[in-house]
Amino acid sequence: MLRILLVVLLFVSLPLAAAEPRPLLVLGDSLSAAYGLAPQEGWVALLAERVQSSKAPIRKIVNASISGETSAGGLARLPALLAEHKPALVVIELGANDGLRGLPLAQLRDNLAKILAATRAAGARAVLVGIELPINYGPQYRDGLRELYRGLAHEFNVPLVPFLLEGVALDPALMQDDGLHPKAAAEPRVLENVWKVLEPALKALPKG
Repeated sequence: MLRILLVVLLFVSLPLAAAEPRPLLVLGDSLSAAYGLAPQEGWVALLAERVQSSKAPIRKIVNASISGETSAGGLARLPALLAEHKPALVVIELGANDGLRGLPLAQLRDNLAKILAATRAAGARAVLVGIELPINYGPQYRDGLRELYRGLAHEFNVPLVPFLLEGVALDPALMQDDGLHPKAAAEPRVLENVWKVLEPALKALPKG
C-alpha cells in the first residue's frame, strides 16, 4: 500500500516540476548560418555561449538559418518551426538575398510582415534584424530597405537591430573575399550588434 501511494505521489508531482524554458529561434540566411566558417564561429553559436553564461531566461538556441534563404523561404518554413520548437522569441534576419536578387521591396515587406504576424500569433516575441546592400545597388533601393525595416519594427512594436554588419561590412579586413560575409574574427562584433538589442528583449520575457 505504501509503495502504491509513493508511485501516485510521484506522478501527481510531475506536472508541478519546472517546465523547460522555451528556446530562442533564429530565422535567417547565410549571415546567421556561419557561411564560410566553422559552425561554432558564427554569431549564433557565440550567442548560445553568451546566454548560457548570462541570467537570460533562455538556455537553448535553435538556429534555423539557411544559406541562400529568402524572406519567402523563411515564411514557408516558419509554421513548422513554430510548431516544433514553440520558441519564446524569434530573431528574424532575412532580406539580404531578396535584395541581392533585386526583388521588389513591397514583396519583402509583405513576407516579413507575415513572419512577424505568425510569430505573434504563436505566442512568441520577435526581434527584427536589418541588413543593408552594397552601395552599387543605388541609394533609392538602399534607403527603401532601411525604411522597410524601421516601418515594420514600428508597426509590430518589435525591437530592431538596424544593421547586422554595422562596423564590419565596410572593413575589408573583417570580410571574406566575396565581400558579403564576415570572417570569423568579425563574428564577435556581429554578436554585439545583436546583443545590445536582444538583451533587453530577453529580460522583458515573461518569467516561467
